[in-house]
Amino acid sequence: MSELSFRDRELVALGAALASNCEPCVEYHVAEAQKAGLTGGEIAAAIALADKIRQVPARKVLATAQRLTAGSEAMPTADAASCCAPQAASKMSGCSPQPAAKSSCC
Repeated sequence: MSELSFRDRELVALGAALASNCEPCVEYHVAEAQKAGLTGGEIAAAIALADKIRQVPARKVLATAQRLTAGSEAMPTADAASCCAPQAASKMSGCSPQPAAKSSCC
């Protein structure tokens, strides 16, 4: 990867970190991108583009799930009060308590 500059590698790494939903990776690569001289605006733009690209398969998966459940009762959506929020997990019926090592079930 010597063809890519440190700056370019960090832009790619930010996209990969966001696509893999790895919070520690995002934290690490934002800091590295800053060290590489990227501005806050450039980092934000890279993150926004990565998220836009990442949402394409997410929308397709959701559309497939909705198509497969067509005619069923409406599917509930996850929000801050759902079982995906660790603080709400034990309070929600149908959700099992979260393992201590994980921050959420998703």
